[in-house]
Amino acid sequence: MSDIAAVKRQLKIKYGVVQRLSKETGLYRKEAEGLETKRAKLVLDGAEEWDIKNAGKMIEESGKMVLDTTSRLKKASDELEALIASAKKDFNLDQDEDLLKAEEVLQSAKA
Repeated sequence: MSDIAAVKRQLKIKYGVVQRLSKETGLYRKEAEGLETKRAKLVLDGAEEWDIKNAGKMIEESGKMVLDTTSRLKKASDELEALIASAKKDFNLDQDEDLLKAEEVLQSAKA
């Protein structure tokens, strides 16, 4: 019984991680796009070189964060997928509420 409870707890934790990382990745992508637009506006307005360079550094940093969160999301998704498969196979939790929620979160993260 405690094994099933432990698996359910791990499902909740892992799908929470996937949800959070999916949201973070989206936010960093949106931030990078906004910074690109801001830099383009600075160039068009003839802003100082320092401002344009600084905007470029901010874009670079956002790009690094997108790569980081994307790789962490991939890893967390793979772990969740493995846990879902294990829960279905070993504990017969096919219709469990937590498992169904985990599958839903995994599908939305992959979209």
